[in-house]
Amino acid sequence: MSDTISKKISPAFWVPTLYTAEGLPFVIVNVVSVLMYKDISLMLKSKGLPSIPDSQIALFTTLAAWPWMLKPLWAPFLEMFKTKKYFVVATQFFGGICLGLLGLVLKLPDFFQWSLILFGIIAFTYATHDIAADGVYISMLSQKDQSRYVGWQGAFYNVGKVLSQGVFVIIAGYLEVRIGVTGGWMAVMMMFGAFMVLVSLYHVKMLPTGGSAGKVKSLHETLVTFGDVVKTFFEKKYIWWDIIFLVFYRFAEGQGIKIFPLFMRAPRIQGGLGLPVEEIGVLYGVFPPIAFIVGSILAGYFTARIGLKKSLLTLCAFFNVPFAAYAFLAITQPTSTLVIGVAVVIEYFGYGFGFVGLVLFVMHQVAPGKYKMAHYAFGSAILAFGFNLPAMFSGYLSDFLGYKDFFIWVLIATIPSFLVSWLVPFRNAEADAAEAQIETQG
Repeated sequence: MSDTISKKISPAFWVPTLYTAEGLPFVIVNVVSVLMYKDISLMLKSKGLPSIPDSQIALFTTLAAWPWMLKPLWAPFLEMFKTKKYFVVATQFFGGICLGLLGLVLKLPDFFQWSLILFGIIAFTYATHDIAADGVYISMLSQKDQSRYVGWQGAFYNVGKVLSQGVFVIIAGYLEVRIGVTGGWMAVMMMFGAFMVLVSLYHVKMLPTGGSAGKVKSLHETLVTFGDVVKTFFEKKYIWWDIIFLVFYRFAEGQGIKIFPLFMRAPRIQGGLGLPVEEIGVLYGVFPPIAFIVGSILAGYFTARIGLKKSLLTLCAFFNVPFAAYAFLAITQPTSTLVIGVAVVIEYFGYGFGFVGLVLFVMHQVAPGKYKMAHYAFGSAILAFGFNLPAMFSGYLSDFLGYKDFFIWVLIATIPSFLVSWLVPFRNAEADAAEAQIETQG
């Protein structure tokens, strides 16, 4: 399909599916894997078999997700071959097959090692997918439309999150009662794979190409181009401020998000909430996604109206203050599903509202220039680093402090996010303000 024909297809027909497909694998590797391993670990412990400690679950699931942090190393090569659409469709299809295989290895005696290897392959595949998917978004939409659809982007990214840790977790909880813990998770991983294969087939027809690759025909040209991508990235004005901002904005989130599923599943005598898997899926699968979508869309219009620079501290507050919900649940250990659900909804609304600031910052401050797709990948990789670095050690810190003191620490860890949001300089502030003025008038 040519770009001329593709442009006739409204972004409303491909932005939602593209970012659902981007969000779902990321959450599977970073969050659902944690819940799966915790569930299997509790099952093994009940049988008197060696279980997997929280510290190892947090560490190894974070290490498996490192390709999202390292993707700038191969992002420039995607500028040189085929089209962005080609890589989107291919990685969605191949990653779906790998998710199906992951379900099969859960029956093996050494399932932990094999499943982690497959999680790593899946992470590499979908990190590559994200580079190309974001490239399509940036290449096919004007800056005004990027701001208009950024709320959709964030909302449907988290539709993937809702499907993965909401709907599919409910199914896992339902099935494990009937066919066992391992059987339930096997079936769910295969369902994940089938879903991604179907999305890839939809995008064969509906996704615009995102533009053709550059005409680079030799290894020398490839290396020269890669060097130029890196050089021009680090020559950007205020780039080190940008990096500091992207790392520390997520300092608290990286710790809290990784441990929260463990806390919800852990027995109450150990300071957790002792919730069954199916109930956790229900808590995530109804009102929290609605809250996230509403927060994302409102933040998109709010930021487009007054500009990113003026709205950043507000976005930061919405992103971080709701982590107090974690501390509240850890301190009080409520038994009421309603109380727990309200706390999760509050956190999701704030998370959806505040994450828009990160997406727009990368789009408008980091990505602009000669290599938009590659530099966007650099920025999103730094975002992943800001999440993964604290997440790697969060399990050890949680084991040391206990859930209550750990989530109090998470609140203290929000301070760097406020500082960098206040101090970060803007190189494209004038363009951002002009865009906001256009939105206001339009």
